Amino acid sequence: MFAVIRTGGKQYKVAKDTFLQVEKIDAEVGAKIDITDVLMVSDGDKTTVGAPVVAGAKVTAEILEQGRGEKVIIFKKRRRQNYRRKNGHKQLLTTIKITDIKAA
Repeated sequence: MFAVIRTGGKQYKVAKDTFLQVEKIDAEVGAKIDITDVLMVSDGDKTTVGAPVVAGAKVTAEILEQGRGEKVIIFKKRRRQNYRRKNGHKQLLTTIKITDIKAA
């Protein structure tokens, strides 16, 4: 059984007992969260696609860690203009474990 969920503006294909790094979710480490933005649920031969979400379906996850991703360097340059700008960014991430998928 797997599901397609939406969190942080992105879509993820998840199954039970999988680990996932998503954009920051405001909750404490060890907390259980319910994700109700379920776009699709598949259980072997039966597939339910939402319009836009599957009514009554939810994915339960446990928050394992709050952290930051790798540093991304942003470098802008215009040749022959003596223009150079260097910036960096670290995205805030949350590591979750999918504990349960419930269809409608």
